[in-house]
Parts: sequence; structure tokens; C-alpha cells
Amino acid sequence: MRLKVGISACLLGDEVRFDGGHKRSPFCEIELAKHVEFVKFCPEVGIGLPVPRPTIRLEYQNEQIRAVIPKTGEDVTESLRGFADKVKPKLKDLSGYVLCAKSPSCGMERVKLYDPKTGSARKEAMGLFAERLHQLEPALPLEEDGRLNDPHLRENFILRVFLYGRWKALPQPMSKAALLKFHTQAKLILMAHNQAEYRAIGREVGEAKSVDEAFCQRYILQVMRALSKPASRRNHTNVLQHIQGYFKQYLDKEQKQELSQLILDYHDGTLPLMAPLTLIRHYLREFPSDYLAEQWYVTPYPEDLKLRYGL
Repeated sequence: MRLKVGISACLLGDEVRFDGGHKRSPFCEIELAKHVEFVKFCPEVGIGLPVPRPTIRLEYQNEQIRAVIPKTGEDVTESLRGFADKVKPKLKDLSGYVLCAKSPSCGMERVKLYDPKTGSARKEAMGLFAERLHQLEPALPLEEDGRLNDPHLRENFILRVFLYGRWKALPQPMSKAALLKFHTQAKLILMAHNQAEYRAIGREVGEAKSVDEAFCQRYILQVMRALSKPASRRNHTNVLQHIQGYFKQYLDKEQKQELSQLILDYHDGTLPLMAPLTLIRHYLREFPSDYLAEQWYVTPYPEDLKLRYGL
């Protein structure tokens, strides 16, 4: 079963923007679509606005952010927020969501916020549909189409999508055994992103006497927040050296030196992450380890996405 990922309809080529155009995302439409099922949404069309249509902008009025159509004066704030509530049943099936940047409905950050008195704008708002989406599904990985052009942000988003998809595939109600297995398999990913959070989350899981729905919701929210920023080169290096330790009894002196040098070259920025990982995978095939084989860090998402070649 393929993961479902929400997406602004214009990013898949639907001509639903205010000017009747689209903002097709080649990465989403061509590459990511091979591995996920997209669920398209357009809040403006969803609330009954035509295509093409007068522009909407966010205005700061009476200490509130409102979505207004300047040409007509119509306020569509509650309609845009309400659209997220309307589609909430579909949101629960999603493992991620790709939003259209700069949009007053779907922008994730730096959306223009206007002063209606002066007409000046500051890039500091979040789209109203996106904001409500985050409130309804706070653990759901969100990303904007423009930010997906950054290889580190792209890789981090896809990693979170596939990890969250694995979480959502677990049988319900959750057993502690299932939670522990999930946490164990995510261990090295968490270590690579946020070691302090990894330790804190691990303590909570270990000390938990039961794992009711509230605990599970809190757990996955902590995990997704810990993964919200790309892993640093330093943390990746620590994880790679941790993995290297599992092969020390099998490798000869030259092999150990070769792997150590690849890891150091990655740390120094002269080689990509895939260089030491490729050798580690080779050794994992030659010297199998049940623990490492279960670690999602080694293969967190489909290899043909080629996301780690630029890290």
C-alpha cells in the first residue's frame, strides 16, 4: 500500500491559481509520484471561488489576521480555515503534505501580511489553510514546493514522510511492544537529527508502564519535532562511527582504515553521505547484523529518489 501525501493541486499542474495558471512541481509530479499517492486540495476552489479569480491577501486588522479579497472587500478567513475542518477525514490518511509557497491559504511561512491602512507588507504570516492544517494534524510533515529545491530540506521532508507513514501503518490500538520496536528502528535517525531529544524520548518510552492513545500522540509529535530540521554533518558522522563499531570484529586493519577515512572525508565535506553509506551497506551484506538491518537510517526511503547524493 502506497503512502498518501496531500498536495496543493496547482503543484500537480491543475490550473486553479488566481490567474488560471499552475505551479507544477517536477519533483512531486515525476519523481515522488512513483512512490506515493497524491491527494490534491485547492482551498480557494474548495470554498467556491472561481478560476480565474480576484487575488486574496492577508491583512492585519484589529490584532487579527484576516483573508480579504481587496477588489470586493469580501472576507474569506473563516471559509479558508473551515475548509481544513471539512476535509479533516482525508487528512488523517496522509503521511505528509506539500504546500504552495507564498499563498495566503497554503503558504507555510513568510506569506505577505498587509497593513490595510498603509498598503505595506511584511513577510511573516502563514497561510490560513496551512495554519489550520497544522493545528488539526500537528505531527504531519509539512513542506513548501520552493523549499524542496534545497537538497537538505527535500531529503529531510521525504525522510519524515516515510517515517510517519510507518508509524501510521502500525496496528491500533498500539501495544508497548510495537512502540518499542518502532522506536528501536528509528533510533539512528533520531540520533542523527537530535541526540538530546533522542535520549529524552527514549527515557519516556522506557519508563512508560502503558502506552494509551494520549501517550502515543505525544510520542510521535516529539519524534516528528525532533526530525523537523535536517541532520547535521557532525551528527551523521557520529552515527556512522556508531555503525562502524558493529563491524570491528569482522574487518581487518585496512578495511577499518578505509571506512574510517570515508567517514572523515564525509565529515570534512569532501565526500557525500552516500560514500561511507555505500561501503557500510556492502559490509552489512557480507557481515549481516539483525540490529543494523532493521535500522531505517540505512535505507529510510526508496533509493531511486537519490536524496542522499547531495548531502
